[in-house]
Amino acid sequence: QALSALDRLEVRGRDSAGLHLLVSGHGIDLESPALRAELLNRSTDPLFGSMAVRTPAGHLSLVYKAAAEIGELGDNTRALRSSIVSDPLLAQALASGTVEAVVLGHTRWASVGIISQPNAHPLNSDEVFNTSDPGVDSGVDGGFERPYLTAVLNGDVDNFADLKISASLRIADEITTDAKVIPTLTSRAMLDGAGVVEAFRETVNQLEGSVAIAASSAAEPSDLVLALRGSGQALYIGLAEDAYIVASEPYGVVEDTVNYLRLDGDIPADPSNPASRGQVVCLRGDVAGSAAGIERWAYDGTRLSVSPDELDTAQITTRDIDRGDSPHFLLKEIGEAAGSFRKTLRGKLIDGSGGLEVVLGDEVLSAVMRAGLADGSINRIIAIGQGTAAVAARALVEGLAAFAPRTNLRVSSALATELSGFDLADSMTDTLIIAVSQSGTTTDTNRTVDLVRARGGHIVAIVNRRNSDLTDRADGVLYTSDGRDVEMSVASTKAFYAQIAACFLLAAAIADALLPGDAVGPAGSPDRAEVLESLRALPAALEATYALRPEIARAAHDVAPSRRYWAIVGNGANRIAAEEIRIKLSELCYKAIACDGTEDKKHIDLSSEPMILVCAAGLQGSTADDVAKEVAIYRAHKAAPVVIATQGEERFSAALHVISVPVVHPRLAFVLSAMVGHLFGYEAALAI
Repeated sequence: QALSALDRLEVRGRDSAGLHLLVSGHGIDLESPALRAELLNRSTDPLFGSMAVRTPAGHLSLVYKAAAEIGELGDNTRALRSSIVSDPLLAQALASGTVEAVVLGHTRWASVGIISQPNAHPLNSDEVFNTSDPGVDSGVDGGFERPYLTAVLNGDVDNFADLKISASLRIADEITTDAKVIPTLTSRAMLDGAGVVEAFRETVNQLEGSVAIAASSAAEPSDLVLALRGSGQALYIGLAEDAYIVASEPYGVVEDTVNYLRLDGDIPADPSNPASRGQVVCLRGDVAGSAAGIERWAYDGTRLSVSPDELDTAQITTRDIDRGDSPHFLLKEIGEAAGSFRKTLRGKLIDGSGGLEVVLGDEVLSAVMRAGLADGSINRIIAIGQGTAAVAARALVEGLAAFAPRTNLRVSSALATELSGFDLADSMTDTLIIAVSQSGTTTDTNRTVDLVRARGGHIVAIVNRRNSDLTDRADGVLYTSDGRDVEMSVASTKAFYAQIAACFLLAAAIADALLPGDAVGPAGSPDRAEVLESLRALPAALEATYALRPEIARAAHDVAPSRRYWAIVGNGANRIAAEEIRIKLSELCYKAIACDGTEDKKHIDLSSEPMILVCAAGLQGSTADDVAKEVAIYRAHKAAPVVIATQGEERFSAALHVISVPVVHPRLAFVLSAMVGHLFGYEAALAI
């Protein structure tokens, strides 16, 4: 079960993985001369690497690890399975009729500490002592047995270096991950007399940052303790038959159960006491699988009961997270982008008596917000997000330019962190924030939403995941796809397309609220009907663009491996595509990539002779002429321009390659540029 869950979760980070078993009731004589050599060999590894063993309180602590910067999905769990199957000590322990184990697994995307086995989680509480220290015998933990724990961390402990110094933790130099302070500090607190839960709670209260933590203690070998604080991480406790399955994503538990408790690490138990923010949980193994075995406290120690109405039923199944015949999740999700776009429009873009209409209910745009837009009391709209979501949020600005071009509405987009850091007003009652997020758990976005709400602002969320943190903070929610379209690849793609669809739908609904009965009148949009028709036709155009993959692959294999420097350029709405492609190519190909306006490129760094991906779909007239001229300049300077253009466009003959996409409305053509860019990035990564 744990290895299968790691396989599913590995898509969130796969540069290292580990699995730890705390085995009790094993029936092995640990003093046996036949075992002495193996135990000595495996128990003296101070870095707790793969196959290391500890014997705290007579139990067996067995760990298996794998670490590699480059590799395929499944490599790490294959290595773990191989080590587990070949371990004679585990095989002997499992022969006991009374054997029990708590299993703690983790798959990592390194943020603090290099990619290595010593930094792979789980980490244990061992400290390394110098034999010259007074009163110290030798080796790990100074030759005497301290309270023993193992722990895993998602997130970041921002103050871990300070904690190492202030507590004088003696951590091996090779272990540089921030997670190591968690078991060592908890062990120290237990050494001073605290019980497991109290020592653990004391430790997590010292940690700064957004964290999700699980820990196993030899003092309570059948239990597991958890902690969650901040909105950037998540923990789901699945209630299976006679078992708890805990994971950081719901797809880590759904193979075994559809029932889970989702912890909330951001809302304080007592709003007047910030110290009560976050939750600490102890799962009691003797009643595993039942809600009665879940003991929960706020960070300040306030006991929190678990009520039956807190238990959720998963909205996804293993079918939703199966990559099927696709060799990689990324390609699967690019191929599903058209379907996500289509599902986002479904039931919202409909045939009316006067043509296509956008219908969004009060659950998206409330009566209060519609009235505020109509009477001008809401006169400012800011679309926010982080990363890819922030790029997609810019489509709302494009949508309002299409549907309400001649109103007095102030419309802009911004990174959530930029808005919260530099552009908050004392009163924001005149402001509508459109917060875009795939997961609904992005810390910076959620924090900005909180700050705007406190100033009287209005919030509409565009989000992919139902029942996420952002949905609780918003006045209205527009779900992308059907709210359960799981994005497995870290390099998000299909959610980006669904977010663009949602932005255009919301822009049309806002225009209708601004201009009731006059959406195509003097202040409205003369080409509204054409844009909506093109929006409905866009999924088919995306499918046709996906079919260009062989042609895109030829271009990527031709130029990507041979050009050290890359750049992405675009004009107008194609700047959205260029920014998104830059993010994806950087993520996929491990390159720092420039992103410029098409005309600016010739003034900056053509001397590097870069590969330049030119987003030019939908360009017309003199603008297309200007871009064609720039492409000729690139080529003259020995750059390698690859142009994405609309079918029938013949102005880009100077390009090294031209990828021609279907004809759609010029305001929406940038979406097809993005699709080509995503496929180019995938193929470029394979080529490299």
